[in-house]
Amino acid sequence: MKFSFSHEQDEFRASLRRFLADHSTTKEVRRLMETDTGWERSGWDSLNAAMGVAALRIPEALGGQGFGFQEQCIVLEEMGRSLLCAPYLASAVLATGAILHGGSALQQQALLPGIAAGTTVATLAAAEDHGRWDAAGTELTATRSGKGYRLNGHKSFVLDGLSADLIIVLARAPGTSGESGLSLFTVRADADGLQRRALKTLDPTRKLARLSFNDVNASLLGEEGAAAPAFERTMIEAVIGLSNEMVGGAARLREDALAFSLMRMQFGRPIAAFQSMKHKQADMLLEVELAKSGAYFAAAAVDEADSDLAATASLVKAAASEAYLQTAIHAIQIHGGIGFTWDHDTHLWFKRAKSSEAMFGDAHFHRERMMARWAA
Repeated sequence: MKFSFSHEQDEFRASLRRFLADHSTTKEVRRLMETDTGWERSGWDSLNAAMGVAALRIPEALGGQGFGFQEQCIVLEEMGRSLLCAPYLASAVLATGAILHGGSALQQQALLPGIAAGTTVATLAAAEDHGRWDAAGTELTATRSGKGYRLNGHKSFVLDGLSADLIIVLARAPGTSGESGLSLFTVRADADGLQRRALKTLDPTRKLARLSFNDVNASLLGEEGAAAPAFERTMIEAVIGLSNEMVGGAARLREDALAFSLMRMQFGRPIAAFQSMKHKQADMLLEVELAKSGAYFAAAAVDEADSDLAATASLVKAAASEAYLQTAIHAIQIHGGIGFTWDHDTHLWFKRAKSSEAMFGDAHFHRERMMARWAA
């Protein structure tokens, strides 16, 4: 397995970082996080017109660019550094992954070109009020109705669920349990019987919604009753993608904290010169670089179809969660009292770190899952 990026990948990262430095400033992040949707169509259109990020992993025959998962994780890492407010994780990772792994060739041809162009924003609705991210926890039901299906139940913690145009929904046939009877469905945002409500969350830069389905008309995506493997693969990739986003945010926090410690003077010298500060900076560097190495390895493992991918995903999610949150805590301490005030920007990354820790399962969930897989 290759452990370094190519020249083309480095150039792509540099170009994207320059674009985000201009278009995703903390001032812009603060403005967008006060809106209901958390992002704007004009900004999303500009990002895709300039960088084509929504199309990155979609095959060229379906309107995309045909790159691999590693390139997509570069995008996620850079977006994590800049706290970009955009529906990339929901549309380009979750929904696109579900369609690629669960949809038929005709359905992919119908759905993916719009997502690739950025004109269609999609999301995946999987978790419910109990907060479980595994397929077996699905309770929302899908019953046949003529040539289509009717959905009844709730989905919660739906990323960009309030603003998405297309919703991919995981549901089960009545009377089934576990991973049997599960299917994926597509629902338009304006479907009758669908109610969407924004959730109050710790992290205002990432909007979540609760969706209520009351006899909502839905179209089957892929084969009926066979969605469990496609959903599992989609979530494995989402976990790895989120881990790369998290190490991007952690690296940004560490760099900003180091720059502040070199500038802040105390007793006639920079606080970075004090031994206790050197220890803290060394701990941050070690944690971030270890988590980053794991995230990079996992991204490469997706492209190389590694047989132990599920356990790898859980391992890197646990590591990235703890590294990001601990780095955020250190960064706030280094900045002193101002570090957690509203006027300072560090708390924005702290809240993203805490929300990302819980999303798709926290470190305890993934360590238990990893050990269960290895034991099996």
